[in-house]
Amino acid sequence: MRFTLQHTDTATAARAGEVVTDHGTIQTPIFMPVGTVGSVKGVFHRDLKDQVNAQIILGNTYHLYLRPGMDILEKAGGLHAFSGWDQPILTDSGGFQVFSLAANRKLTEEGCHFRSHIDGSRHLFAPERVVDIQRTIGADLMMAFDECPPGTAEYDYASQSLELTHRWLERCFNRFEQTSGKYGHTQSLIPIVQGCVYPELRIRSAQFVQQFDADGYAIGGLAVGEPASVMYQMLEVVNGMLPQEKSRYLMGVGTPVNLLEAIARGVDMFDCVMPTRNGRNGMLFTSEGIINIRNRKWQEDFSPIDPNGTAFVDNVYTKAYLRHLTIAGEMLAAQIASMHNLAFYLWLVGEARRRILDGSFAGWKEEMVVKLARRL
Repeated sequence: MRFTLQHTDTATAARAGEVVTDHGTIQTPIFMPVGTVGSVKGVFHRDLKDQVNAQIILGNTYHLYLRPGMDILEKAGGLHAFSGWDQPILTDSGGFQVFSLAANRKLTEEGCHFRSHIDGSRHLFAPERVVDIQRTIGADLMMAFDECPPGTAEYDYASQSLELTHRWLERCFNRFEQTSGKYGHTQSLIPIVQGCVYPELRIRSAQFVQQFDADGYAIGGLAVGEPASVMYQMLEVVNGMLPQEKSRYLMGVGTPVNLLEAIARGVDMFDCVMPTRNGRNGMLFTSEGIINIRNRKWQEDFSPIDPNGTAFVDNVYTKAYLRHLTIAGEMLAAQIASMHNLAFYLWLVGEARRRILDGSFAGWKEEMVVKLARRL
């Protein structure tokens, strides 16, 4: 992976750049749709490309490891070939599952012992194993294995967790350097800055990860229970430490407002399940605010979902029609809502990029965060 910083906003820390991988070029800021098990739920690959304008998608190491399994993926030639997606893929390391599946796991120096949520079978994610798994998946961007402590963690726990993550990171890079990709394309291993909500821990982590001179850096352990204001503070601390010439990926974030606030603080890449998960439940993000499409007020509203043209396929679907499909339980409702939200997220980061390049980002961002937080 090669990152080129093309422009930095003069009024904020917002950046426009370009990430080049063997599977394609990514214009940043960028949002990555989440394809947990090798698919973005309910959305065809052709629509991700042609309607949503996705440039990269995310796969989940934990879920792909359990199903379909590494034997199948290796025989298929990796996730790109298996799924038919020929553009860049990023895989997380399973570290968030270490956080979210706390009842079914045990942490040791060796790694994370856990039980499968599918059949209860026992497994171990050690740093070396996680690198091997991601080599087999074939992701362009591989995440180092980490522990993600909750945003409410006490300082002592967060500090111990960070030291464990740093020891695991050294083992990840040792394994990465001892191995090579399996399918003829280059892979990059990305360290994750942790440290919970404690500035001194974040600084320590941001300093530590730079010794590996990675192709880019990720910021993890945010949007996990801490207030948004604290998340923004941590972003300012971390991005003040990370090198300007490398990409910055904020993991698992977030709302449209979160994206704009993070872009203003120097973040380049994002992923989150929110646009598809919330879309399936009838929540739509638009340039004027948030819509609960189940509300009766939309029953006779024959206007486009987003009148400002951010939706896919030129706004052919109206609020009234989508409400009807949603109330009727029609599966097409979830597809339309998911694609609309994804298209909106990609429009939002694309518009942010355009504004950064033409110098109008700061004022536009202040206007947009007010609109995006409104419930219509």
